[in-house]
Amino acid sequence: MAAGELTKRVAVAAVGIPLSLLAVYLGGWFLGALLAVVAGISVAELFGLARLRGVRPFTQLGIGAAAFYILAATVGRNLQAATPWLWSGTVAVLLVSAWLALGRRGGGEAPLSSLAITLGGALYTGGTLSFAVFLRYLPEAQMGVRVSAWHGTALVVYPLAITWLADTAAFFVGRRWGRRKLAPQVSPGKTWEGTVAAALTATVASALYAALVLSRVPPFSAPLAVAAGSGLVIGVAAMLGDLTESLLKREAGVKDSGHVLPGHGGMLDRLDALFMSVPVAYALLVGWTVLR
Repeated sequence: MAAGELTKRVAVAAVGIPLSLLAVYLGGWFLGALLAVVAGISVAELFGLARLRGVRPFTQLGIGAAAFYILAATVGRNLQAATPWLWSGTVAVLLVSAWLALGRRGGGEAPLSSLAITLGGALYTGGTLSFAVFLRYLPEAQMGVRVSAWHGTALVVYPLAITWLADTAAFFVGRRWGRRKLAPQVSPGKTWEGTVAAALTATVASALYAALVLSRVPPFSAPLAVAAGSGLVIGVAAMLGDLTESLLKREAGVKDSGHVLPGHGGMLDRLDALFMSVPVAYALLVGWTVLR
């Protein structure tokens, strides 16, 4: 990696990470607004990939839907309260997409693909990232009382830390010792050596985070084996998210989904793993409380 490119990556991280952590800690509309913007940019980039393959999504509707999922989660704060809004919004997007396809496009303009990418793109970005909001307020949802903002922040940071540490391990180990390609037709740079390093890092990082941090966030303490296994599952989900986005870019014939983040490419490129690891982490943490 060129020195100039590395400088750009570090600069973006130096601004983006503290800003993100502050928004998570403040919660509410600070977090909701940030995630809504991120989801909107992400789905716009996804639609850009689709257009390269001749598919014409309903762009404004899809961007609005992606943001809606985040804002509905922000209003509801927990999955149970937000579910009626999320289902209603999904059905509304489906119906409006169908009406737009019927009214504006003929059968020769792939209306089915337009409808599918509009709804699927909104779910893939805004629908998945809405679970970051649910994680932020999961301690309150589980305990039924208002708790410290630090508790919710710790839960959101959990999948972020595992995902980024695992990705870093995969990058450096794969670059130094990687020999056997993991999925050369999808992502030529990924190796089995890097994948194993990522899985091990995710497992160890989860165990340490649970012991040092989550043990102080009732009721989310867990036995070491459960925490380690959860880390492995989150790490695998993150890798699948990464490969999924690589597959989409490969079909579109591009290296990056966009250029909004200097040195990192597009928003999709930066968040691809989180689209899967965040919802999976939410499910696992809820499971911890059920098994207690």
